[in-house]
Amino acid sequence: MTAFWLAAAALLLVAFAFLLIPLLRGRRAQAEEDRTALNVALYQERVAELDAQHAAGALDADQRDAGRREAARELLDDAEQAEGAQRKLGRWLPLAMALLMPVLGLGLYLHWGASDALKLREQLATEPQNIEEMTARLEETVRLQPDQAEAWYFLGRTYMAQQRPKEAAPAFGRAVELAGRQPELLGQWAQALYFAGGQKFTDEVRSLGEETLRLDPQEPTTLGLLGIAAFEEQRFVDAVRYWERLVATLQPNDPSREPIQGGIARAREQLAARGESMPEPPPPAAQLAIKVSVSLAPELAAKVQPDDTLFIFARAASGPPMPLAAKRLKVADLPVEVSLSDADAMMPQLKLSNFAEIRLVARVSRAGTPTAGEWVGQSEVLKTAGVGDQKLVIDRADQK
Repeated sequence: MTAFWLAAAALLLVAFAFLLIPLLRGRRAQAEEDRTALNVALYQERVAELDAQHAAGALDADQRDAGRREAARELLDDAEQAEGAQRKLGRWLPLAMALLMPVLGLGLYLHWGASDALKLREQLATEPQNIEEMTARLEETVRLQPDQAEAWYFLGRTYMAQQRPKEAAPAFGRAVELAGRQPELLGQWAQALYFAGGQKFTDEVRSLGEETLRLDPQEPTTLGLLGIAAFEEQRFVDAVRYWERLVATLQPNDPSREPIQGGIARAREQLAARGESMPEPPPPAAQLAIKVSVSLAPELAAKVQPDDTLFIFARAASGPPMPLAAKRLKVADLPVEVSLSDADAMMPQLKLSNFAEIRLVARVSRAGTPTAGEWVGQSEVLKTAGVGDQKLVIDRADQK
């Protein structure tokens, strides 16, 4: 803020210069010149009139000379009055305007300006000293920018880290309202509602959890939450299944693996104490495979090169952005027919068959980058259940 006010003061001085110098010099000089010229013209007209009367015999020489002296005295009086008026108005009025201008500008800035946002920006440029300071900054951010979904999301995460789920839940709800029903946001919202309600698995929490897993069957927060809820309700089989799915999404060195595996062991112990065991897992379902025919629009034939990279992939319509299955070819291979299946999964837990809705994309990238290119073609949202053969035409510029 100090730099801002110093810059504002410098600009103000420049404004003073532009305002005062012309007014105090040019305007006064011009006014004096105009008034003097008028007075001289009147004086000369009076003298000519006196000479004419003297020539006509209406005035003698003494009367003519007395009239000239009177006219000269009036000319001097008018000049002195004009100088006094100019000194009074021409100097103080511009000075008053110059002083009033910054006061008015400051008032308008404080009313409509962004001093709070500027101060916040300076604060965000420095590392917060503790979680309380971080929370205060995020609260100020959402106050000044209430339509910023990311700020609401991080505020909710910060509240959860402080064991404040009752405040976190509406923050996540606002983030969902702004950013859409993304699986990660829904999972965090459901978790906050669960703890805000005294760890009760309400209908709202259940509905959010089910919606999240429909969008992303491997969303970790929701799998952990549903496992906890199942364990508390003594549905130990469900708890084991949710937590085993969660463990499958974690990296081998993830520190949360050990406590989750401990929960799985306790759930199995409870089953054994009741004389029950885990049912056999269902046989693996047949792999989902989609045949995709890809071609290039004729009007683009001259705009691509044979060695340009061609990416053909499927991704979740709503869920993780990474491809669920992908093929890499060359433009020279077009037209081409490929098969995208669970066997082409980029990650074991992200398979085509795990998602209810997908979208097919074919992208031409001269740089060989799968996330951005020059030309693209994509399908509408497709339901994986019963999906048949598909056709894609690369026909428009890639906007990414």
